[in-house]
Amino acid sequence: MKIKHILSIAALALGLYACSDDYLDKEPLSEITAENFFNTEADLKLYTNSFYRMFPSTSIYDGDAITDNIIQNELSEEMRGARLVPTSGGGWDWAYLRDINFFLQEYEKSEEENAKAHYGGVARFFRAYFYFDKLQRFGAIPWYGEPIDPKDSETLTKPRDSRQFVVDKILEDLDWAIANMRAEQNVYEITKYTALALKSRVGLYEGTFEKYRGIEGYGKYLNASVAASEELINDSPYKLYSSGSPDDDYRNLFNSHDAIADEIILSRAYSETLNIGHNVNYYTTTSSYGRPGMPKDLVDSYLNADGSRFTDQANFDQIFFTEEVADRDPRLFQTIRTPGYTRKGEAIERAPNLGATVTGYQIIKYVTEPVYDTNGQSITDLPLLRFGETLLNHAEAKAELGTLTQEDLDKSINLLRARVDMPGLILDAANSDPDSFIADQYVGVVGANKGVILEIRRERRIELYMENFRWDDIVRWKAGETLTQPIRGLYFSGPGEYDLTGDGEINVVLYEGERPDNVITGIQYYQLESDTFLDNQGLITPHPDYENRTFDENKDYLYPIPRVELQLNPNLEQNPGWQ
Repeated sequence: MKIKHILSIAALALGLYACSDDYLDKEPLSEITAENFFNTEADLKLYTNSFYRMFPSTSIYDGDAITDNIIQNELSEEMRGARLVPTSGGGWDWAYLRDINFFLQEYEKSEEENAKAHYGGVARFFRAYFYFDKLQRFGAIPWYGEPIDPKDSETLTKPRDSRQFVVDKILEDLDWAIANMRAEQNVYEITKYTALALKSRVGLYEGTFEKYRGIEGYGKYLNASVAASEELINDSPYKLYSSGSPDDDYRNLFNSHDAIADEIILSRAYSETLNIGHNVNYYTTTSSYGRPGMPKDLVDSYLNADGSRFTDQANFDQIFFTEEVADRDPRLFQTIRTPGYTRKGEAIERAPNLGATVTGYQIIKYVTEPVYDTNGQSITDLPLLRFGETLLNHAEAKAELGTLTQEDLDKSINLLRARVDMPGLILDAANSDPDSFIADQYVGVVGANKGVILEIRRERRIELYMENFRWDDIVRWKAGETLTQPIRGLYFSGPGEYDLTGDGEINVVLYEGERPDNVITGIQYYQLESDTFLDNQGLITPHPDYENRTFDENKDYLYPIPRVELQLNPNLEQNPGWQ
């Protein structure tokens, strides 16, 4: 199924689907017309297969890499507050919408009713996906529900529709898809369950976006998320992947070559046979590309293995690495290199490579055997929608509505914790004693459910790490100030020799001045104030030149519309603050 799915889309890209134009008023297909196509199920499937190219390919973790979740050797424009208004491009691309609407205009001529219902749902799913992506990026946008006559200048230059109108249309498309698509478990193709998962995401996003900006009517979107989540939880074949090994299952879910269909609802497929790969291994293991690392504040957010807070102890930010990561939530050592780490397919224990990570906390999520370390050769399927996210959506939506119960937590958050043998989250306990460490990150959370909402946000950041959610979460929570907090990494007491694996062998030497003469092969040497910078507490400071970053609450939650688009459509208004 995986190879077949890739081949069908590749064939389309090689000629069956010729359009690459970006204008709304162009003919979408140069060789396919309503007269000679859209008759059979094969026709409908072939056409809609082209829409799968909308999904992220090699950059599925970009939503984390532009934020405080993945710190790289160069901070993103979003983190630096350095975005500019582009002349063109910038994500304002409408080609796929034109093609989707053309399909929806023509597909009804097919006489195969079952196929027509299913692929009509597939097209509406992708229209919802397309508009949700634009809504997250630009806010309110013009809604186009059908192909546009190139002579219809009034429609081509229409102003934005209201944000709520667009979201309602997105949910309308998803509801149609849910009611008409096939209820199949297919990790590489759109089904009813895929639409339910996206509806769960859309409802939560818009509900919280509006709630944290004081917009009335947000509850209907949170309720839409709850309804979709509950249907997936109660009436679908999906469950959390578990082999009964809490020390391995989370990691194995993401380093499996083929997506694990128990939990992954939809995945992007990769294949060594077809030489279709991505760059996760190269990205996380080499010293010449990105040097991504987890920040210390996220490491500190992981609970102790007994469910207590790591940050409740004195001087928690000055504990050496081997003690810092001991007896913590098992997802920590399944996400970054810690003592005892071995690569998939190997038995050699490896210390964190400070040359490959600017924070010292080296990421291992998605990483597989060393044979795939060449750039573009990783073949792990990358998840687009998974059941674990739906569980988180369900708990958060109900918490924000004020209807969350302990039973809700037990069938959502606590299933995720149980997979890694962590104690469950107790509603009353969380609300009676909110975590001040997490509260400082999200100052906008108030009310009776403050404690449990903070815990759900902790859980979401940990469970969905490196899955492209962090930027969107910060935007919908109106929590941009979190991006301006100090960025820190591993703790070192100063120059000296350090054992990062706990086996009694030195792995890292930090030195001042000249490099030591007696350099030993296999040991990492870094010069302080040149290769590595420490703050006055001994914490790695990856970007000492960017300590005073800013986030503009009036404009930075949205991206600017490119200048040329404002010239082409004088009825469009630039997003606030970008004029």
